[in-house]
Amino acid sequence: MRRAPLRPARLSIMDTIRAGSSGLRARPLRVVLSALGIAIGIAAMVAVVGISTSSRAELDRTLERLGTNLLTVAPGRTITGEPAPLPVESVAMIGRIAPVIAVSATGLVSDTHVYRNEHVPSGQTGAIAVLATHLDLPATVGAEIARGSWFTDATAEFPTVVLGSVAARRLGVTDLSLRAAGGGPVTPTQLWLGGEWFTVIGILEPVPLAPELDSAALVSWSAAQTYLRFDGHPTTVYCRAIESQVLAVRDVLAATANPAAPQEVAVSRPSDVLAAKQATDRAFTSLLLGLGAVALLVGGLGVANTMVISVLERRPEIGLRRSLGATQGQIGLQFLVESQLVALLGGAGGVVLGVIATGVYATTQGWPTVVPAIVSGAALVATLVIGAIAGLYPAFRAARLSPTEALA
Repeated sequence: MRRAPLRPARLSIMDTIRAGSSGLRARPLRVVLSALGIAIGIAAMVAVVGISTSSRAELDRTLERLGTNLLTVAPGRTITGEPAPLPVESVAMIGRIAPVIAVSATGLVSDTHVYRNEHVPSGQTGAIAVLATHLDLPATVGAEIARGSWFTDATAEFPTVVLGSVAARRLGVTDLSLRAAGGGPVTPTQLWLGGEWFTVIGILEPVPLAPELDSAALVSWSAAQTYLRFDGHPTTVYCRAIESQVLAVRDVLAATANPAAPQEVAVSRPSDVLAAKQATDRAFTSLLLGLGAVALLVGGLGVANTMVISVLERRPEIGLRRSLGATQGQIGLQFLVESQLVALLGGAGGVVLGVIATGVYATTQGWPTVVPAIVSGAALVATLVIGAIAGLYPAFRAARLSPTEALA
C-alpha cells in the first residue's frame, strides 16, 4: 500500500511570533541597542513634527486672540529716497473709513533718548526709541499691561512713561517704585528722558502684532508735545477693520492717509509677517525631518547588521530546525518576524520619546502640546517597512541554508 507524502506542519501566526521573539529574548542587550538606533530616528521625526505643529497651534491661538484684521500705515520714501512724513491729519482721516472700527498711532520723538539716570553717557542709548502714543493704543494693537497701568486722561498730561518689555529689561526696570536704604519711604521709579525726569507708571507685555513697541519708551501724545517738542506727525498708524473688509480697507489706506502722495505711504498687515515666519519654520522643519530620516536609515542598517550576525550565530539552530522538517519559508519568516519585532520595539519607543520631548518643550514655551495621530501612525508604519527591508536579506540567507551546511 502506497503512503501519502509527508507534509510540513503549518505554523500559526502566534507560533511564528513566538519563534521570532525567542531570538530577541536570548540576546536582550543587542536587541535594545539595535532598536535604539530606530528609536532615535523616530523620536527625532515625531518631536520635530510635534514641536512644529505645537508652534503653529500657538500661532493660530495668538492670531485668534489678537485678530488678523490689524493694518499698519507707515511713512514711505520720496522719489529722492528721503523719508516721507505722514500728515498730522492722517489718523483722523483713516478713522473716517467706514469699515475701520479702531485707529491709533505712535510718533517717533526724534533726537530723544531715555537713560536710567542723568549720569549715563549719552552714547549708551540701549537702542530704545521714544514714541508718542495715543491713549487707545493698547485696545487697537492688543497690548496688555504686565505691571502698573496705562495712561489715563489725568496721567497723560504729566511726564509719565510706559516701557515696552525689552526696553524695561535693558534699563533694568523691574519695579515701578523703589524703597530707600534703611527702610525709608517708597519713591516712584524715574527715568532721564529727553532732559526731563519721567515717572514710570507701567510695563507692557510683549506685543506680537507690534513688536516695535517692545523696545520703546512710550509717552502720551500731549506730554510729548509739552515736554519733548514733538512735532505731532505720526510714524505708525494702527487700524482695525471689519474682518471681511480688511483687503478693501488696505487698498484705500495709502490714498486716505496721504491723498497728495499715496505712493509715499507703506501699508502692511502684521499677521502676514507672522505667517511668513511660520513658512520659514516649516522650511526648517523639513530640514530637521531630513536629518531624522537619515537617523532612521542608520537605525535600519543597524537592525540589518544585527540580523545578519544572528543568522551566522544561529546556524546550528537553523540546521536542526530544517532537519526536523521546517521549510525554507518557515525559516525565512521566523527571521523576518524577528527583524520586524526589533524595528517595532524601536518605533514604539521612538514615538513615546518623541511625544515626551514635544510635551516638555511645548510646556516650557507655554504652547499647547499637539502631536498629530497620523504622525505617530506613520512612524509605526515606517518602522515596519524599515524592519521588513532590513530583515529581507538575513531571512533569505537563513532560508537558503541546507540542513547539512548549517550543521557542519
